[in-house]
Amino acid sequence: MTKTVVGLLRHGQTDWNIDFRLQGVTDIPLNETGLRQAEVAADVLDAGDWDFIVSSPLTRAMQTAEIVAAKLEIEEVAIEQLLLERSFGDAEGMTHEQWKQDFPDGLPPGGESLEVLRARAILLLDRLLEVYRGTRVLTVSHGALIRKLLKIVSAGELPLLGQRLGNTSLTILAHDQSGWRVEEYDPRSLSDRLDPKG
Repeated sequence: MTKTVVGLLRHGQTDWNIDFRLQGVTDIPLNETGLRQAEVAADVLDAGDWDFIVSSPLTRAMQTAEIVAAKLEIEEVAIEQLLLERSFGDAEGMTHEQWKQDFPDGLPPGGESLEVLRARAILLLDRLLEVYRGTRVLTVSHGALIRKLLKIVSAGELPLLGQRLGNTSLTILAHDQSGWRVEEYDPRSLSDRLDPKG
C-alpha cells in the first residue's frame, strides 16, 4: 500500500494565545509574533516534503497556511472544514482558569464535547486518506484538534500529560498497510527548534 504523510502544523500565535484564552471557533487573527512564526516555519519546512497544503477556514490558520504556501511555492491552499478548532461555546474568550472554574465538567453550553471532537477527528483522518492518499499533505490547524488526532493515532500515549503544543509546532502522521502511526512528534514551535533561545 502507498504511504500517505500528513503534517499537522499548529497556527502561529494570536493575542488570545498569550493570555491563554480559549479561542475555539472565534476568528482571531495572528499577531506580529504569529506572523513571524509563520515566516520562520516556512523557512524551516522543505518544499520537497509537501505536495499540498490544507487549512482550517479560521483566519489564524489561513494566514499561517498562506505564508507557508507562498514560501514553498504551493499555488493553492485548500480549505477543510473538519480542520476547525474545537468549539468551546460560551467559554470562548475565557482564560483556561476561568473555564475550569465555571465549567468543571469542561463542557460549556454550545461547546463541542470530547466525544464529538473525537468522531470529527476520525472523519478527518478518513477524509485526508480519501482525498490525499499516497501524497504528502501539510494541514494547518489548531491545538485541541491536533491533540485529539495525536491521542487517537498514538493510542493515548501522546501528547504527554500537561504538554502544550507550541504555536507552529509540527507533528507528522503516516499511513500505510499497517494503519496510522505518529512518525514525528515535537511540541516545540518550529522557530524554537531553529533557535532554542527564541
